[in-house]
Amino acid sequence: MADEMASEVEGLKDEMVALRRDLHRHPELAFQERRTAGTVASRLEELGISVRTGVAETGVVGLLQGGAPGPTVMIRADIDALPVQEVPGRPYSSVEEGKMHACGHDGHTAILVAVAKLLAGRKGSLKGRVKLVFQPAEETMSGAQPMVEEGVMENPKVDRVLVCHLWSPLEVGTVGVRSGPIFVSTDEIRVLVKGKGGHGGLPHLSVDPVVIAAHTIVALQSIVSREVDASQRVVLSFGRISGGTQFNIIPDEVRLEGNLRTLDEEVRSFVMKRVAEVAGSVAAAMRGRAELVHVRGIPPVVNDREVTEVVAAVAGRVVGKENVIQVEPVAVGDDAALFLERAPGCYFLVGAGNKERGITAPHHNPEFDIDEAALPIAARILAEAALHYLS
Repeated sequence: MADEMASEVEGLKDEMVALRRDLHRHPELAFQERRTAGTVASRLEELGISVRTGVAETGVVGLLQGGAPGPTVMIRADIDALPVQEVPGRPYSSVEEGKMHACGHDGHTAILVAVAKLLAGRKGSLKGRVKLVFQPAEETMSGAQPMVEEGVMENPKVDRVLVCHLWSPLEVGTVGVRSGPIFVSTDEIRVLVKGKGGHGGLPHLSVDPVVIAAHTIVALQSIVSREVDASQRVVLSFGRISGGTQFNIIPDEVRLEGNLRTLDEEVRSFVMKRVAEVAGSVAAAMRGRAELVHVRGIPPVVNDREVTEVVAAVAGRVVGKENVIQVEPVAVGDDAALFLERAPGCYFLVGAGNKERGITAPHHNPEFDIDEAALPIAARILAEAALHYLS
């Protein structure tokens, strides 16, 4: 079967590359992925797969029913792009101003369409079902939750979950796996610092929220450095400070926007609690007020040991055991965590970088790209891992 699958996947490589490049030229942001969804739905329908569109607004779910009873394996691909202006000059560069597939989701979509074709060709021999989930809005951490709420994990109930991510820090031809947590939890937080506005030349008549915000950021860093065990992976970063209208006016309020990332749920809860306490105390000491708003958050991506072992074994057959790497947890998040909370699964990384070809730019960078040789590798691993449970 392995030789047959390898031959089929190789035969689909050009098709995968063409679809990936088409999607790359036409990136769509979170909950705007209508062209992408239409392309995916038509490809699945051509394969005779039952298709549900409009899931979580712009998501697509295909259900491939096998010829005999058995488990349900879900395979997920994210389909959204980022608000990034791509460097010009590539033959497949984005034609959408300020939008770019800077994280490989175009590749993920093309891979899962190919996997659908590989598995549809074996429909009669499958013992069970495959759910092909094309998820919107992963980059904003807001696509998986509505999919869960709209029943994507039920009817039929999902028994195993498979997710891959093209990963530029790994060289093409390698695969990264890890049992347990592989990605961190990600919480978007806002701290609203309130003072009393006034004239910039008469600060003693005001309560300056700009100064309070500055002290708050410094104080909050001490939570990570002085209140959390140094062996824990915790990142607390603020990426945006906004407030005020003019250089000589002290504003009434300042907003801090940041994110918290960790692998441990207890640490996550503790730091969130302390952010509220420290921000409130600093503001109160300086005659102001501070309110913490927890905008949204996702738990860590945690892999099941048994499913990870299956994926690692399949990957070893595809790229060689010596090229299957046990990776350390990465301080990024993915709301696929919500699927993996509800069914055992494996989220793995497929090397897509190539130093010799200059494909080294990090994810979310205007120069990001992938070595397209990674596409058939990922497709074969996903298809063979699914068949492990459906044969």
